[in-house]
Amino acid sequence: MNFIIKFLINIIPRTQLIFWSKILQPILDLFYRGNKFLDPINGKLYRKFLPYGYVKQRKNALSPGTLSLERHRLLWLYLNNETEFFKKKIKVLHIAPEQCFYKIFKKLKNINYTTFDLNSPLADIKGDICKMPFEKNSFDYILCNHVLEHINDDKKAMTEIYRVLNICGTAILQVPVNLNNKTTLEDNGINNKQERIEKFGQYDHVRLYGLDYFKKLQNIGFEVDQVKYASKFNDDEILKYGIEKNEVIPVCKKLI
Repeated sequence: MNFIIKFLINIIPRTQLIFWSKILQPILDLFYRGNKFLDPINGKLYRKFLPYGYVKQRKNALSPGTLSLERHRLLWLYLNNETEFFKKKIKVLHIAPEQCFYKIFKKLKNINYTTFDLNSPLADIKGDICKMPFEKNSFDYILCNHVLEHINDDKKAMTEIYRVLNICGTAILQVPVNLNNKTTLEDNGINNKQERIEKFGQYDHVRLYGLDYFKKLQNIGFEVDQVKYASKFNDDEILKYGIEKNEVIPVCKKLI
């Protein structure tokens, strides 16, 4: 199973993965039902979560119920427990919308929900994150997770997100961060897929962020809170939810 999943995610384009996952998800949901792992997004229990990873397969990473990964489940817990995301009337921009959230957010009556991406079949509006077709101060929440590591001009993308975020609004800007590196690893000369996998962790990544990522966001104008939300849970809960203990959620505020 590990080899098959690793092989498929490395050769099938992301748009096709979304298509096929919608067909397979109901089957996986039923097959893996149990009582060991809990997906907080759909509230269902499973006997196991599936392995996932482009290079090294992570155990118990992919929920068969929502196809969420560790970061998605942690973000859900944070939004549900610590914010008014599911209660307050808000305008939300979801860039590169994750399938595990899409249907749920679409149905929420308190959210005016807009999805945006260059290629995703889940995007209401297609376009370039570096030049978005939205007015200044348009959205109260922006979700943009594991996107910026794909963008050549990430500074321009960050600036655009800041521009369309409303004053006192919140942007959640998760990216893969190597917490052991002070600086971001970036080399525009690397075009070979295998070399990108080795350097950046995935064939379509153009950098691997270090701890300076948060400073980059601050330089754009954001007030950044590095939320280590998994620290709220004990070891048994971390295992049950299938979340990463050291995952950082960058919660970015626009104050002016």
